[in-house]
Amino acid sequence: MALDRRTLRKRGVLRSGDGGPAGSRAEADGSTKRRLTRINAVAATAFVVGGSLFSLGALLAQAHVGGPRLAAAVFMVGGVFFTTGGYASVLQVANAPREAGADGVVRAPEWRWWSTEPGRLDWASAVALFVGTLYFGASLAVALVGDLTIAQLHRLVWSPEIIGCVLFLVSGHLALTEMHRDRPRGRRADLGWWIVIVNQVGSALFMAAGIAAFVRPETGDALAIGIANWATFSGAACFAAAGAMQEFERP
Repeated sequence: MALDRRTLRKRGVLRSGDGGPAGSRAEADGSTKRRLTRINAVAATAFVVGGSLFSLGALLAQAHVGGPRLAAAVFMVGGVFFTTGGYASVLQVANAPREAGADGVVRAPEWRWWSTEPGRLDWASAVALFVGTLYFGASLAVALVGDLTIAQLHRLVWSPEIIGCVLFLVSGHLALTEMHRDRPRGRRADLGWWIVIVNQVGSALFMAAGIAAFVRPETGDALAIGIANWATFSGAACFAAAGAMQEFERP
């Protein structure tokens, strides 16, 4: 029987993903629901704050307010929140219920700060997201220092940023694959589906921003700084919106 793992991980509800009988449904106990709610709240709030700060930073950069250091500082703080949300997403997978007990009640396992489960799409998606935020954070930290040569910008800022964007897209693709696999055809798109879609749109916009921000060695100018700023603003807004929706995807 295929299981809807996202519903189990987010809402503490064990439900077959293949249209199985109603008897295959089970719900978490009170303590498990509270744990899932707390982890989800941390992840969702971190993405809302991080996305909002990135949108603000892009607006500051586009309007030339406060100079590049101010925008870089805002991006850096936003990156800390993004990394927090990424790690909280890993914790959601590591501490998600796996099955119902003999009494038909879903319970979470012992608390874990990390897990290694490469065979699970949700684990791979969460880890790709978290590692992507680390690459992004490294890029933001170096950019905050400033006064870099073009070669240093390419190696220490642009390259880690693009790697992070690729990992975001991989994470979103794995999340979409999980939902397609675990859910029967014909089931209407629910909140979780839209959260994944909006996040993937944000990842695509971040990739567009990263490409547009490439600095041409011969001139020292970005390919299209306006596109980079507006794509960053729009992508970050998508992440913030998805985080706000995620606040309601709880037990």
